[in-house]
Amino acid sequence: MLDLHTLNPEQRSAVEHTEGPLLVLAGAGSGKTRVITCRIGYLLLQREVPGANILAVTFTNKAANEMKERVEELVGKKACKGVILSTFHSLGVRILRRDIERLGYKKNFSIYSTSDQLGVIKQAMREINIDGKKFDADTVLWKISSAKNRLIGPKEYTARYDDDYETLAAEVYPRYQLALRAYNAIDFDDIIMLTVELFQKHPEVLAHWQERFRYIMVDEYQDTNPTQYLLISMLAARYKNLGVVGDDDQSIYGWRGADVEKILAFEHDYKGCRVIKLEQNYRSTGTILKAANSVIKNNAKRKEKTLWTAAGVGRPIELLVLQDDEEEATAVVERIQIERFKSNRSYGEFVILYRTNAQSRPFEEQLRYEDIPYVLIGGMQFYERKEVKDALSYLKVVDNPQDEQALLRIVNFPKRGIGDSTVTRINQWSMEQSIPLFEAFGRVAELEEIAEGTKAKVLAFHRLISEAAERFKLPGDLAGRVNGLFKELGLEEELFRTIEDAAIARRKVENVEQIVNSVASFEERVVNASLSGFLEKVSLMDEDRFSGKDKKEHGKNAVTLMSLHSSKGLEFPMVFLVGLEEEILPHKRSIYEDFSVDEERRLCYVGITRARQHLTITRCLQRKKYGTLQERIPSRFLAEIPAELLNVQQGQMAKILVEEEAEQMADNFFAKMKTMLGG
Repeated sequence: MLDLHTLNPEQRSAVEHTEGPLLVLAGAGSGKTRVITCRIGYLLLQREVPGANILAVTFTNKAANEMKERVEELVGKKACKGVILSTFHSLGVRILRRDIERLGYKKNFSIYSTSDQLGVIKQAMREINIDGKKFDADTVLWKISSAKNRLIGPKEYTARYDDDYETLAAEVYPRYQLALRAYNAIDFDDIIMLTVELFQKHPEVLAHWQERFRYIMVDEYQDTNPTQYLLISMLAARYKNLGVVGDDDQSIYGWRGADVEKILAFEHDYKGCRVIKLEQNYRSTGTILKAANSVIKNNAKRKEKTLWTAAGVGRPIELLVLQDDEEEATAVVERIQIERFKSNRSYGEFVILYRTNAQSRPFEEQLRYEDIPYVLIGGMQFYERKEVKDALSYLKVVDNPQDEQALLRIVNFPKRGIGDSTVTRINQWSMEQSIPLFEAFGRVAELEEIAEGTKAKVLAFHRLISEAAERFKLPGDLAGRVNGLFKELGLEEELFRTIEDAAIARRKVENVEQIVNSVASFEERVVNASLSGFLEKVSLMDEDRFSGKDKKEHGKNAVTLMSLHSSKGLEFPMVFLVGLEEEILPHKRSIYEDFSVDEERRLCYVGITRARQHLTITRCLQRKKYGTLQERIPSRFLAEIPAELLNVQQGQMAKILVEEEAEQMADNFFAKMKTMLGG
């Protein structure tokens, strides 16, 4: 017998409701995985449902494997034989392996990796005489992938707007798909798309799997996209024993296709479904939960629920009001050290959460400065990002024109019409003449075999670097000169021009901006700061990385840095939620482009509910933008947290803004928003 006495009443009700549709609204930290695993155990042991009739679907292999292990612990390996616990894509592959021949493929089809896909895309582009240097194959593949996730096939795909890449994708897509068929291959996006197509064209195949999976459960239902929703809806249509578990308040992946409307409309889609709310939280203190409830209740479109705990009130939330982002990093690291020694904590108990990856830079630098081990989740270390390396290469060449590795990296970035063959010939000539490559660029007029137009471009590049080098010899305003150089180069415009996904381009632009901020901070810390000194500091940080200093116990005894999106599903005793300001959280895109902050508020809610014992929130009075301090407005989400829950602390360097000035700043900001919204 399965012991259900350890479950609370709502959890037990969810486990014992096995017939008909079920919606479990599982608040953060309410034990949803326990409910799913116990429900599978209950079906197997109490209801004596054959394992082969049970399907549980989640989003990652890790989650599926953990769920499988927990079910086996509950009922034993023998009892759960035949149960399918998988990801959506693993399920699709299982179905396709049995019946894909009906769609014209062989059963031993290959699943192409991204590199394989790009090879096919490039081949298709060559067939129609498209210049691979002018058009990026990655962008074409992204267009096709987006179409597949909307269930749009090659025959139906047309350019949605006047755009060269849209037109090219419409031409390449059919060729790409024909090539995949010829190779008996499918790509990752095909898996669910072809499974749905198989069900639509062959009802008898759908009937087989409907009969097989009489009991279906879906974890993290709020994260399903339209194709995943359609697949599950088709499978559950016969018996309607569909149990979904999720939390609309934690739907934070709209940017990658997740549709929160699916969980909000579940009761409409499945008439007479049972709805159970899991509101008892087993993770956080009462204070943390009150703050989370107070924030999320301001979203109009949500299922009403209020988290509570029997664990006690806990410490007040600490709100640090700081002068700027450098003091923010210093204050957070100081708090980590104090808490670590005061409460005998390990570094692994601390996490720093931020809205954008670009915010990690000052925290990484401060942690390295204090020789504190850290691990960065969901992104490269700041100085390893491509756009950062590109921008730094310009500074390296300006500082030392003999740095040929950096020189070769930037000679045609941004694109200036200096091709590889030209660079190869100049490089060869420089070796023949025994002169540095940069000097050879300046003497390119001596090479008769290079076209006059190309020579002019090479000389213009040489002049740009030479003039910049002279400017950097002057004392003072180092950050201003770096910012001026980046603007002269048009790095921001180049990133937006070459990266199709505007959100990705924006993140990369923010990273370039952080280089300027880092230079400005370096100037503040170092007397007679120079470009050479700044680059030396960056190099020494790299030396730490390669020496393994930042690998101490890799996350077991290291501070974790991660974005709010990466933090979902995790929890930490001590959480620092940083940068609660307008245009950061909520992000400026949600304010000025999407005109909705609902998902941003859900992100804030997720961040708050990661904390088990203590939460620290930070905001700055000013923040650097391209090295210049700009006044900041507190996030609207801060105003939604009751004042009695907050212990407000002001940083030592923070300047107290006059109350009237602060109010005027806020009035101006929200008046601007109201105008943009047409109100």
